[in-house]
Amino acid sequence: MPLTKLDDICALVVIDLQKGVAGIAGAHPMSGIIERSAQLARAFRERGLPVVLVNVSDMAPGRTDAARPNFSFPPDWTDLVPELEEHASDHLVTKQCWGAFATTGLDDYLRLRGVTQIVLTGVATSIGVESTARNAYDLGYNVTLVTDAMTDRDADAHRFSVEKIFPRLGERALTDDVLKLLPDVSA
Repeated sequence: MPLTKLDDICALVVIDLQKGVAGIAGAHPMSGIIERSAQLARAFRERGLPVVLVNVSDMAPGRTDAARPNFSFPPDWTDLVPELEEHASDHLVTKQCWGAFATTGLDDYLRLRGVTQIVLTGVATSIGVESTARNAYDLGYNVTLVTDAMTDRDADAHRFSVEKIFPRLGERALTDDVLKLLPDVSA
């Protein structure tokens, strides 16, 4: 379903736009994903709406058949990309799971601020973004997925999430759709 409205108190949640992840090739040019996410972050800040910047510091502790990297992450791997222009008012969530809600306190942070809707951007569409959207949906948030501000390493995985999973979790939008529905700063 396309975006119909933004709740009075919505939060932007940007998933894993950090130096270590942004350097990995995606299905879409990362520069565009970063720029659109940064544009939304600026607009949310101007309106006094919460901005949550999420990074991942390690893999989840559970056992998996997936190979774990056999190298050390560089020291700046978790640093957010500078284009996001992190502000003191932003809330930083560091996770070790796919989704941003599990074991992080993000739900408590949002509820204390009266947030009823989250607007999601970032990487990877089929992992961090989708997991966060699923958790948000389960917790009762209205979910908006900004599809031109997210990417995945795999184009088919991105497309499957956007076309098959996201319509079941919330509304899909483009960056411009969200910007048009944000309240006027002078209001």
